[in-house]
This record gives sequence, structure tokens and C-alpha cells, in this order.
Amino acid sequence: MDVTNQTTVVEFVFSGLTDNDILKSVLFILFLHVYLVTIVANLGLVAIVRTTSTLQNPMYYFLSYLSLVDIFYSSTITPKMLVDLSCWKNTISFEGCALQFFFYAALAATESFLLSTMSYDRYVAICHPLHYVSIMTKKKCLSLVLVSFSIGFLQSSVQTSFAFTVQFCGSNFIDHFYCDIAPLLKLSCSNTFMCDMVIMSLIGFYGISSLSTILISYVFIIVSILKIKSAKGRQKAFSTCSSHIICASVFYGSVFLTYLHSPSDDNVRESKVAAVIYSVMTPMLNPLIYSLRNQEVKKVIVQVIHNLSPFHTSLKNG
Repeated sequence: MDVTNQTTVVEFVFSGLTDNDILKSVLFILFLHVYLVTIVANLGLVAIVRTTSTLQNPMYYFLSYLSLVDIFYSSTITPKMLVDLSCWKNTISFEGCALQFFFYAALAATESFLLSTMSYDRYVAICHPLHYVSIMTKKKCLSLVLVSFSIGFLQSSVQTSFAFTVQFCGSNFIDHFYCDIAPLLKLSCSNTFMCDMVIMSLIGFYGISSLSTILISYVFIIVSILKIKSAKGRQKAFSTCSSHIICASVFYGSVFLTYLHSPSDDNVRESKVAAVIYSVMTPMLNPLIYSLRNQEVKKVIVQVIHNLSPFHTSLKNG
């Protein structure tokens, strides 16, 4: 499946998750269900937030955009992975690989900035409750969302431009199940030093800045919560942050497992498992965590189910 050294690569071949046919079938069924739950859960959460008057505040406004990002983020990787699990030939065109990487890198960065924006929102709500409404205005919330998307897509444009202007003239075999930067650049037959430096700088910038915002916000949040005298008050304040803490921990934890290893690390299987959690499972977990951990969202979901029950009962009696 390799292209000769004199021919420009026009398509890439993925190694995929496994070569075992039985395991492929099992994984196909598993990830198909995961993808369907991801789409339904995130669309449902967006619909609930946009149509419920009690959820019209900045925290749920940001959450609805996080769900939208998760829908497109998952759709960038999972459908192609499902096709590859059901086919013998796991190929993708050069242009298709570039597009997949562009949206993958853009949406991953956007998600990290949205998570940091949500931590800032929790900081203002807990540390400056009397000024929360005046600080987190609709205009400011919209601006924060636009900045998150703008930085995400801008840095992805730069990454994609550098990654896909290097010369590929050797092997076209990507040892992964999607177009990620590290296994892709291993195939280049040109000097990738400048490309590596630019991409590492961009990833370092948005990774460190977003994670630092989250950590600093929660330092102030914890200090403020500890100052609350009543145990009930502390528990209530912390409960508004618990869902975000879990989502951010899952996201950044899987990112670290996927990318923070030495270049000589040959443990490819573990990297693929971490990448599955990062790119496939996390978009499904976010809405489930907020649905199960957040009392306001849970109340709305219970109310919706309760309202639908007479409808189902009348249909059954009819």
C-alpha cells in the first residue's frame, strides 16, 4: 500500500484500531451506539437549554455551545472510523485527511477554550455573586464564544497549512485511525523542523492558556468556598462546579494520555485507546455528566419525561 519515492501521495491508509475481524465487529457495534448516544444526548441538551426559561443563564449558554462542538467534533472522527471498521481498505484521500485534521484541530481547541470560559463563569458566579449579572452580560457571553471559535479555527488553519504543505513522497501508511499530526508528519520526506515548532507552539499556547485559566479560576473558587461558614452553603457552591470539573478532567486527562509521551515511545496501542477516549467517548460523556450531576438539568429532564408520559399513555389507550 506504499507509494514509490518518486510519486506524490494522493491518499493515506490507516492502520485502524485492530486487525481482528471479530473485534472489529464488536467495536463497530459499540462505537455506533456511542455515536448515536452522543448525537441524541447533545442535541437534547441544546434543545433543553434553548427552550427552558430556568436555564437561561451564562453557564447553560456556554454548555449549549459545548454540546454543539461535541456533535461536530465527534462527527469529524467517528463516522469515518465506523466505515473503516466495516471495510477491508481503510483509506482516505489527501484532501479528506486535510479536512479531517482541520476540523479536528479546530474543534478540539474550541472545546478547550469553552471549558476555560465556563470556569471563568463559575469564578464570577461564586467569587463575585453580587456583580455576576453585570459582569456576565449577553454581549460578553457572545463575545467569549466568538473568541473561542475564532482562536480555535484560526490556529487550526495555521496548523493545517504547515502540516499539509510538507512533502509526502514515501509511505502513505498512517499508524492511527484518523489523521493526527504526529503519525502524519512521520511520513514526510522533507524537513519538518519549522512545521513541528509552529504546531508545538500553537498547541502549547492554547493548551497552557486554557488549562491555566481553569486552574487559576478554581484556586479562587476553592478559597471562596472555604470562606463560606455553613456546610450547606459550601456544598451548594461546589455542586455548581462539579459537572464542569469532571468534564474538564476527562478532556485534559485523555489529552495528556494521548500526546504527552516521548517521540520514541512505541506503545501505540495505549495511545490509540487514549485517543478513543479523547475523540469518541468524551463528546458522549459531557452531556451525560451534566444531565446526571446538575440538579437543574436533571429536574428539567424529569419534567420532560413526566410531560411525555400522558401522551404515551393516551396513545396506548387509544
